[in-house]
Amino acid sequence: MPVRTSPLLLSLAATIAVASVGVASTTPAAGPVDAGGAAPPAAAKGRMHLRTTITGQISPKSVAASGSGLVTAQNMMYTHTITVYDARTMKLKATIPDSVNLAKFGVKGHPGISRGAPVEAAFSPGGLYAYVTNYAMYGSGFGPEGKDTCTPASGTDHSFTYRVNLESMKIDQVYPVGAVPKVVAVTPDGGRVLVTNWCSWDMNVINAATGKVVRTMPLGAYPRGIAVSNDGRFAIVAIMGSSHLLRVDLRNYRTRQIEVGSGPRAVALSDDGSTAYVTLNAEGRVAKVNLRTGAVARATTGNAPRSLARSTDGTALYVVNYESGTVSKLNSRTMRVLQTINACVHPIGITYEPVTRRVWVACYTGEILVFDDK
Repeated sequence: MPVRTSPLLLSLAATIAVASVGVASTTPAAGPVDAGGAAPPAAAKGRMHLRTTITGQISPKSVAASGSGLVTAQNMMYTHTITVYDARTMKLKATIPDSVNLAKFGVKGHPGISRGAPVEAAFSPGGLYAYVTNYAMYGSGFGPEGKDTCTPASGTDHSFTYRVNLESMKIDQVYPVGAVPKVVAVTPDGGRVLVTNWCSWDMNVINAATGKVVRTMPLGAYPRGIAVSNDGRFAIVAIMGSSHLLRVDLRNYRTRQIEVGSGPRAVALSDDGSTAYVTLNAEGRVAKVNLRTGAVARATTGNAPRSLARSTDGTALYVVNYESGTVSKLNSRTMRVLQTINACVHPIGITYEPVTRRVWVACYTGEILVFDDK
């Protein structure tokens, strides 16, 4: 089992000059309204201030906002849980163990209780379900877990993505996916779930109704972040072992490369689907890509920018810089860095919570920071 400072986090940067959550994409929710019914000021005009620090038995690799008042933290194999928080009170609502009896879901070959390692989450429209990837599975019949440097020929065991019912707070479905699944996204109609697999170098497309994988797409070395357009016509996938994104047409599954810079990791899309925002982990920068012309603008944020979030109104971007221990806020139009805050050792996940206009930051060392941004 890897430890928190193992090659799980560090070896890929040394090996391929590309370090190793991507953004969990949700359909944008309606923004908050100030007292009196007036629209709030643009997010880019706000300033981030630490509201609270959440601790406990957690080791969050990522945080994800449902858009309907909940935030989940995915706590990997170090804690074997998904923790769920009330976005308004910032209090813990539930702790969901990653233990499952796969036989009860019709999965053969793994008798008894299996455990996962929750990595990332994305939500169904309306926020009833959270889809959660597992870095690896542990239990009877499972083989070796993955490493940062791997190929489809490495023999890394395949894993599962869970569906969590956020009313019952229970895992109610499992989906077979590839080796070391990382980022998960849901199409706006809720019909398909997309999962990138780090070690099998591919992406699974899952029919959410049947639970069946309807497509497995080879993508290239180390696919990571996913963002789906609001019209559901295409997805943008960051291929971290390269210098490009892939545009995946979700009608015919054809792909097109878009050059962006070294080590693209996390990605978000503008509401109209014309612009992609991407963290370039190997360069210490964030890129803004015009998907029609290919023009790229870049801003330096810090060492090893990892996850990326976008405000509901689209005016601000938020980035965690893993090795710098900071959070950066940018104006999405000008790509000017508006604010940089010292956060924690190894901030790795980030999400924008639209109900409260707060920014949640996952620190891999065992805490979550919650910032007001008004």
